[in-house]
Amino acid sequence: MLFNTLAYAKFFAIVFLVSWLLVRRASVIWLPWIAACSYWLLAGPLGQLSQPGSSSRLLSGGALLLIAGALTRWLSRQNELQNGHHTETAPSWRLLAVSCLTSFGALACFCREQTQHDLLTLSLSGLGMKLPEALTAYSSSLIGQALAALLVGGAGFLLLGTRRIRLLFILGASYVFYAHWDWRFLPLIFASSSVDYWLGLKIEEAQSDLSRKRWLLATVLLNLGVLACFKYLNFGIDTAKLALDALGVAVPETTLRIALPIGISFFTFESMSYVIDVYRRELPAHRSYLEYLSFVAFFPHLVAGPIVRPRDLLPQLGGAPRFSAAMGSEGLFLVAWGLLKKVAIGDYLAVNLVDRVFDQPIQYSSLECYSAMVGYALQIYCDFSGYTDVAIGSALLLGVRFPLNFNAPYKAADIQDFWRRWHISLSTWLRDYLYLPLGGNRKGPVRTYVNLLLTMLLGGLWHGANWTFVVWGGLHGAGLAVHRLISRRQPANAVRATNSVARTNTHEVVNQETARGDRSALRYWLGVAVTFHFVCFAWIFFRAPSFGQARIFLSQLGQLTTYHPNLHPPVLVALALGLLTHFAPEQLYHRLKRWFIALPSLAQGLLLCVAALILREMLSAEAVPFVYFQF
Repeated sequence: MLFNTLAYAKFFAIVFLVSWLLVRRASVIWLPWIAACSYWLLAGPLGQLSQPGSSSRLLSGGALLLIAGALTRWLSRQNELQNGHHTETAPSWRLLAVSCLTSFGALACFCREQTQHDLLTLSLSGLGMKLPEALTAYSSSLIGQALAALLVGGAGFLLLGTRRIRLLFILGASYVFYAHWDWRFLPLIFASSSVDYWLGLKIEEAQSDLSRKRWLLATVLLNLGVLACFKYLNFGIDTAKLALDALGVAVPETTLRIALPIGISFFTFESMSYVIDVYRRELPAHRSYLEYLSFVAFFPHLVAGPIVRPRDLLPQLGGAPRFSAAMGSEGLFLVAWGLLKKVAIGDYLAVNLVDRVFDQPIQYSSLECYSAMVGYALQIYCDFSGYTDVAIGSALLLGVRFPLNFNAPYKAADIQDFWRRWHISLSTWLRDYLYLPLGGNRKGPVRTYVNLLLTMLLGGLWHGANWTFVVWGGLHGAGLAVHRLISRRQPANAVRATNSVARTNTHEVVNQETARGDRSALRYWLGVAVTFHFVCFAWIFFRAPSFGQARIFLSQLGQLTTYHPNLHPPVLVALALGLLTHFAPEQLYHRLKRWFIALPSLAQGLLLCVAALILREMLSAEAVPFVYFQF
């Protein structure tokens, strides 16, 4: 699957190379030949030199490639003679057709020689799809191979001749990326994107407010209906059954086998926010269907965010590709930094501490449970922010910049500040599209507290179809309400303190200001400690699979036992490293990033090799999936 780190690296390397090669329109004539060479190098006889007959296949394949390469060079020369040295001018359709048919014909020969299958069969099998049995035997025949080569060559010709070729390629790569999880859900993301694009146009064209509201209602019902069907249907059935059982009404066990499309919560929220922005007249309806499909499906943020707003991403997809050495260096730094956080800290704590304790909390002491609670706080931060760093870095390498999604959230001195730092794209989405439409703080203090609680309850339910997530959201909603209640009383206290200072002499003012600074620092760090432990306490319900497991975990914490045979030195080092890197001054991180960007390319490459070696040594026996893939 492409969600595996190494597989993603191979996939992204291909996308990066081809997408920037396509910026020079004149160079697209070489792409079919590059595809044939790539297959020959990665899956052909070079990888099977020890097998009988590999030498002859190597020679025959090399000869075909040399012939195809020579022909492609001649075609490239003809294109230069026709268009001069204008790199933005695409080759003529005749030259593209000859290049596609020649190179994909050679590729078809390789496929037949190596696998006895045609290009179409191999392409579909790579996505987990199969041809009907009636066509399988025919596809392996010589005629089937020739038709497959013509089909793939024709598809390549149509792609290479398209005006928006780079964007179309990135869209196709994004759909391939998503199809590697389950190709059957490709129609879902395509249909969801298409419907919201059409609804945005309808809202802008509507002549009356009533019509606009009706189209908006259709958008909300369709998007939330998709979420409800795939994510919450079984949850609703189970909840109704429990309620009826409590009333003494016996109902049969009913569970529908519905797979949850990966990333559905993210791309649904992104697409729905576009239509809402059009309704609010904050954004004009986008006219480019291709750009809108690419906005929703753009693979770096497709499966686990960040939730990128249409006003941030659509202009970048519609404009000319931008790239610089500084952007590339920053992107590589973020990818390496994110993987180190995820693998070296998050995965290590998950495998060696968190999963073991949360699966069987009764077997561990209070100190070990406390360490696992803190460990999970570090795991989920390193895991999710690590994925976000990889996503932002990947987008930067493709010339697209995503907004910041994490800002050292455990440094927050209160729960409101935490949500300004944690999963910023989701918290701002909930604020703009749920909290403010409910009334925000405009309808009195009581209604404000209700709106905060309701917003966070729904935010918790967004994370998963389980009542433990609802409780997690409710805890944060209650914390936000209590913080707001306390904050409302602080201005009066501040005025009284100011009047008191005004009545003292200058020397006393200086002494009081110094003492106040010390008290402010102490108050800040006390607030950080309280907020951090409140967040860690709420994470228990987020991580526990059931209330029973959460109750046992909390019971073990209350035992106040301190034996710790399972807190081995490497686990303690990982905990300490996670806390130190998180609470280190932010200037240190930015200085490190600027230093890496300023390095020569050779030095950057050596440092990235060191990071890759560290990742290989720290890698767990089994790949630990990203936590937010389930949402």
